[in-house]
Parts: sequence; structure tokens; C-alpha cells
Amino acid sequence: MMATAPAPEMLLDHRGNPRPFLDMPLAYEQARLGLAFHEAGHAVLAMAYGMHVLTSEVIAWSPEADAWSVTGKTAFNTHDLNPWHFATQQAAGEIAHVQYLLTYGLWTPERALACTADHDREQAIDVLADFGYSLGRDHTPEDGKSWGMVRGMARRKIGYLWREIRTVALAMDERTVLTGDDIATLTGLANPRLGEAA
Repeated sequence: MMATAPAPEMLLDHRGNPRPFLDMPLAYEQARLGLAFHEAGHAVLAMAYGMHVLTSEVIAWSPEADAWSVTGKTAFNTHDLNPWHFATQQAAGEIAHVQYLLTYGLWTPERALACTADHDREQAIDVLADFGYSLGRDHTPEDGKSWGMVRGMARRKIGYLWREIRTVALAMDERTVLTGDDIATLTGLANPRLGEAA
């Protein structure tokens, strides 16, 4: 764990706004592992959908004595992006985080709510809008999908890839940062370079 907060830009969402922080009522080690599952969900689904993953990491620091904060970041490049695949991997972090709570016997309604990642949803909405697709927060737009539908797609894909997500999360918790090539080695998934067919 870092003694000081990371650079401010590491804590901003895609619009340049500070990411919201929610209290996760867990011990530090449990919360850190949960964030590793969140980021592993993004990274594994991105790679499974043919995106080139650069890095995936847990970021933890101590803002003051006897206190801690934890977040994460996954970076990837895409080529010929399928907008619904992008949205699904955005939803995967939150879904994998909740699945971690269920799998490890830590689930409560309050903890599940603390896994909410509105910044991931908002980025999906903005990226899909750039491609001319409609993604509704709480409704199904005409010729589009709702965030609930996208979360359902992520839940199904996570079910198929849970072993890979768990493997990546445990390694990330231990090492803090994994490269895309590390993740490919751990999972057997391909980490395609830009311009390569998925």
C-alpha cells in the first residue's frame, strides 16, 4: 500500500471528474481482493472480446493513519470495437466484484451496493453514443439496450470465464499490477495487438 494518494489523474473518470468513493464495509485485505476481482472482470472480458489489454491494477493507499483507500484501473486498446462488447466489459467489473462477495461468503446488501460502479456505466453510455448506439441507464431505448441488459450479458460471460477471472484477481492482489501479457499467460487467452483479428 502506498503511503500517499496516487497522482490525481489516476483518480479521475473518463470525463475528468473525480471518481466517487463508496465505503466498503470490509477489512482492507478483503476490500483489496474485491477490487482485484473488479479489475480482473474488466481485463478478462476485454481480452476475451479481442481488446488488447495493456495493464490492470489495484491502487491502494493510506490517506491518514489507520485509514485506507483502494481503487483500480484497467487500460486497453481496441481495434474495430464492437460497442456492445465494450459495454459488457464495462459492466463486468461490478458483476465480478459482487460475485467475489458471493463466492467468499461476504455478500450483504450494503456490500453489494458498494460495488456499484456508475463511472463504468457512464463511460459505456458515452462511448456507445459516439458510435450511434443507445444505452439506457434505467430503461430500454428504442433500437438500444438497457444497462440491466448489458449487466445480464456480463453476468453470463463471467460465468464462463470465472476461473480465469479468479486466477487474474489472485495474481493481481499479490503483485498489484499485471500486464496484458501476464494476464494472457495466466489465462491462456490471446492478447491481440492492434490490427490483429480477434
